Amino acid sequence: MSTIVVLFNLRPGVSVEQYEAWARSTDLPIVNGLGAVQRFEVFRAKGLLSGAPDVPYRYIELLRVTSVEALKADIAATPVMAEVARQFREFADVPLFIVTESL
Repeated sequence: MSTIVVLFNLRPGVSVEQYEAWARSTDLPIVNGLGAVQRFEVFRAKGLLSGAPDVPYRYIELLRVTSVEALKADIAATPVMAEVARQFREFADVPLFIVTESL
């Protein structure tokens, strides 16, 4: 199992309400429906543990997948995912995708 961590901020001009409504109605249900995805969650950062309100990334996604290869195959085989990915790129400003594995 791998976990993909996605860190991003919204593009200038994108409202929090617009992105979060899309994430709840489109991104979360569609991605969670992929066979390779065991769990997909989106988080909004509220601040740092130290209490500082400024964070380098406002949103964090965690995708727990059976394998990165299986996820890529699911995405390629699911035409609606191309549209979801396109929409995500309209919201996210230079997202950082980090592939991890448990120790």
